[in-house]
Amino acid sequence: MKILTTQTIGLLQKIAADEELALEDGARLLAQAAISNGRIWLYGTGELDAVVAAALLGPDSLPKAAHLEPEAADDWNETDRALVFARFSNDKEAIRLVEQLQANGVDTVAVSTLVKDEPGLADIAAVHIDSKLSRPLVPTEDGRRIAMPTVVAASFIYYGLLVLLDEILEEYQ
Repeated sequence: MKILTTQTIGLLQKIAADEELALEDGARLLAQAAISNGRIWLYGTGELDAVVAAALLGPDSLPKAAHLEPEAADDWNETDRALVFARFSNDKEAIRLVEQLQANGVDTVAVSTLVKDEPGLADIAAVHIDSKLSRPLVPTEDGRRIAMPTVVAASFIYYGLLVLLDEILEEYQ
């Protein structure tokens, strides 16, 4: 348990230090929708839909947020912004969705672990935030690794965006 705690704290500290500017850029982009008549569309691939559920149903929800339905492109407009979570930046579902959003004039903040030397979300999203979780954190005695807290990392990034967005909205009012 101690290794998991130490590794997770290290991961979150690395995200906070290395992704500070991307978090600020992401919050500014989302603020554009919150201040205007736009919506903030939320989407998570796989297990990262849990972060979307927390963002929509939890005590700390984003203003003007809604669950993004890929087949409901008619509901999107240029004053909207999107926040998309994926495990890795080369996630094909997330890439298709961000391309679809862009085609409809919706700028996107994408959160995923950057896969180097592969085109993906970091190349096409308006803002990409690297969740920095490329492999499980805890080595086992038989040489495997376990404990890949993707939801924890993505939730930390979500809450970072929320805090920064709240500060921006306070200044705006």
